[in-house]
Amino acid sequence: MNQLPVSSLQKDMRFEGFLLVRMAEQRTSSNGSKYLDMTLCDKSGDLNCKMWDGTVNPPRVGSVVKVRSTVQEYNGRLQMRIERMRDRQDTDDVDLSMLMPCAPEKPEKMMQEISDTIEGMQWEALKKLMRELIRMTGDKLLYFPAAQRLHHAERSGLLHHTTSMLRTAKAVLPLYPFLNGDLLLAGVIAHDLSKTIEMLSDEAGNVTDYTAQGLLLGHLVDGVAQVRTAAQNAGVQDDECVLLLSHMVISHHGVPEFGSPRAPMFPEAEMLHMIDDMDAKMNEMETVMKRTPRGAFSEKIWSLDRRLYHPNYPEESPAGEEDHPIASKRAYDGLL
Repeated sequence: MNQLPVSSLQKDMRFEGFLLVRMAEQRTSSNGSKYLDMTLCDKSGDLNCKMWDGTVNPPRVGSVVKVRSTVQEYNGRLQMRIERMRDRQDTDDVDLSMLMPCAPEKPEKMMQEISDTIEGMQWEALKKLMRELIRMTGDKLLYFPAAQRLHHAERSGLLHHTTSMLRTAKAVLPLYPFLNGDLLLAGVIAHDLSKTIEMLSDEAGNVTDYTAQGLLLGHLVDGVAQVRTAAQNAGVQDDECVLLLSHMVISHHGVPEFGSPRAPMFPEAEMLHMIDDMDAKMNEMETVMKRTPRGAFSEKIWSLDRRLYHPNYPEESPAGEEDHPIASKRAYDGLL
């Protein structure tokens, strides 16, 4: 399997190779004709793809397809116009590890970091509560992404997001010694656990859809319910502990516009919101930098509501090349 990574594709380039299906739907254009709207990816990134053939059925999410296409630009964003497409066959030489975006560390290692953090807590009620939350989440935590399309949309992305936030929180705590460290770290671990209820994901980290519960309630509301259930299961009698953690979960998006019915009302909750927001944005920006050449602007990133510029850093290889110091390390680590 020898093909260009998605992150290196540019306007007017030809592409023929295998890609993983993240999203595929048949839609109707303004003139009534049918077409396929898809998101296809490899481990370096994804692209919106269009196939203007109404007779082709959408491929299954999580499957691998071979495409022949041209890279175009639409509304300032790169897009593939697919001319031919077929399902992967048993005789095809496909290296699946090159197609599946995954976290840069082994999930077992990240899971151990979370467990060690919980065991290091001094607040016994909170420690019992967190142990039960992790038990309730189960093996889904090993492979679940943190999102369907935005930040940490990769296999084990939820663990990647959580451990990255834990490391930031541990670095920040010495600077603000008035914060309760156990409470902040517990909020980091608990804040997105209910995404395993909100989304439907296979073990490759491909989200096929949102659950009915996820659409009707969302992971903030479900997260509070999980905290209450875990406290009951574990026999936690500390009402303040349960209340504080519940508030951190339901307020971690910060403002009502982003889904939080309450703004953070104590320092640990505010710090959780800031670390979560920072980690999500930095992950999105890192992803965009990998596919944007030095000295160039990206397409408009709708989640950030702006275009991004890739500075001409000294002694940096062009984004997307194998010798990129960040991309190459993460590509290697992801295969371990």
